[in-house]
Amino acid sequence: MTNVTIIGAQWGDEGKGKVVDWLASRADVVVRFQGGHNAGHTLVVGNQTYKLSLLPSGLVRGKLGVIGNGVVIDPFALLTEIERVSAQGLKVTPETLRIADNAPLILPLHAALDAAREAARGERKIGTTGRGIGPAYEDKVARRAIRVCDLAEPETLAAKLDELLLHHNTLLAGLGAPTFKKEDVLASLLELAPKLLPFAEPVWERLAEAKQLGQRILFEGAQAVMLDVDHGTYPFVTSSNTVASTAGSGSGMGPDAAGRVLGIAKAYCTRVGSGPFPTELHDETGQQLGERGHEFGTVTGRKRRCGWFDAALVRQAVKVGGIQGLALTKLDVLDGFTELKIGVGYTINGKAYKHLPAGMAAQAAAEPIYETLEGWSTSTRGARSWAELPAAAIKYVKRIEELVEAPVTLLSTSPERDDTILMQDPFAG
Repeated sequence: MTNVTIIGAQWGDEGKGKVVDWLASRADVVVRFQGGHNAGHTLVVGNQTYKLSLLPSGLVRGKLGVIGNGVVIDPFALLTEIERVSAQGLKVTPETLRIADNAPLILPLHAALDAAREAARGERKIGTTGRGIGPAYEDKVARRAIRVCDLAEPETLAAKLDELLLHHNTLLAGLGAPTFKKEDVLASLLELAPKLLPFAEPVWERLAEAKQLGQRILFEGAQAVMLDVDHGTYPFVTSSNTVASTAGSGSGMGPDAAGRVLGIAKAYCTRVGSGPFPTELHDETGQQLGERGHEFGTVTGRKRRCGWFDAALVRQAVKVGGIQGLALTKLDVLDGFTELKIGVGYTINGKAYKHLPAGMAAQAAAEPIYETLEGWSTSTRGARSWAELPAAAIKYVKRIEELVEAPVTLLSTSPERDDTILMQDPFAG
């Protein structure tokens, strides 16, 4: 058996939560390895709907959850999330959740700087969630981050806050935003330390033991390949590497950690926030996709932009993300359309491209090249086998496979966990 890594193959919000939940029931450990609480996974279990941001989705299935060192953790948001799901009956204790002691923290000053920068950008804003993710990653790279382990050393914490506040207060003051007092930040961190530290440990050691025991590890990615800080539509991206190769570095495991890589993609395409979106629809069809798919962000509640499936973009994600199989979600949202379109490339200033170039101006100017397919009138919702799908739906899926150069190994036909068609078991390698 092998490990499995799940990543988004578009711009996020592809329905990873359901797929992770479906696979978590067969895993032993579920690991978050990048991102922060800007990610949102919605899991429907019986009559309960869990909206998770930092907690690994496997907790819902009673699996050990691990938050790796590649994640930036807002401790206040994490403790609030634990309280919320605990009120729903989900047990989250140091026995079920472990947090990397070398993971960096997001503090209120990070969110303040994030918001102040976005306000200063005006019309050129990136479209961040304003939750401090970017500034926290900046501090990590600049070697001034407060980490989980620092909460156990008050003297270290106090000394590191001096450097951190010197940097952030200077920036905040320059942007005309309120600054922070050391004594207030220090007091709040010392107050939460005894609540957070019981969850902390060198998780690389626990994961090494799990590997030695032959346990199944599921790596749960956040955001998606096209939001990767290197390979996405920069600068309209997140602040971490979202590709599967980050699973090892973001958890303390080696380069073989990722195992089988499953990319999640909607049967159409959505995006939250600013940035290029060549196949975006501004017409009634785009509105229909949004209404049928209930396209609002799990974390922010922001309305998602909607458009046709962009096979050129997903093919790019397959290549740079290391995706070996595709999980296609929300096929049922396309029920009833007389015809469907798939983006197969772009025209930029009169020149045809099979990929989306890296330049900002080129991306902004990209016009989609479409291929038109026949739609279907019967319902696919709830289908659990190929035999239940109309011929046109099967043809649509097969054409996607050809264009993205990866097999569709899992097909989701509703938000319900078991409304899934499995062609290949990811854990079987």
